[in-house]
Amino acid sequence: MVRVLVSACLMGERVRYDGKKLPCNSAILKKWKDEGCVVPFCPEVAGNLPVPRTPAEIITGTGIEVIAGDAEIFNKNGQDVTVSFIRGAREALRIVKEMQIKMAILKDGSPSCGKTSIYNGSFSGSKKPGKGVTTALLEKNGISVFSENEIQKAATYLETIRA
Repeated sequence: MVRVLVSACLMGERVRYDGKKLPCNSAILKKWKDEGCVVPFCPEVAGNLPVPRTPAEIITGTGIEVIAGDAEIFNKNGQDVTVSFIRGAREALRIVKEMQIKMAILKDGSPSCGKTSIYNGSFSGSKKPGKGVTTALLEKNGISVFSENEIQKAATYLETIRA
């Protein structure tokens, strides 16, 4: 069976920084879940961050620079949480390798999972183009990552993998 790594928050799990549920109401994700091919995962929880937790943002750069050691992630209280984000990203990579997962659907905007955008590090709610840490690490290792806004594109890709 082909499996898909999916941000646990998109599956309705209470793993977000604010502890709230914010599921993605996608018929495609529901079908995949019913088929048993969804592997829900939250890199921030896997990195030992609590729920709820203080919001965190990549201060300068993107997840690509965090992976390279050229940027850091701080929470709104000024605490460096870079190690937790990297730990969670590495755990995501371990899982996709172990389960031979080829694709992921991750929550855009997140400092872990952002695919096209992340918050800009000012804690003002403003975003900038860029990838989160987990997305950057997965893509660096050949995993195709899609955001929750690209589920139809992901479904098309999944069909090519299944063929």
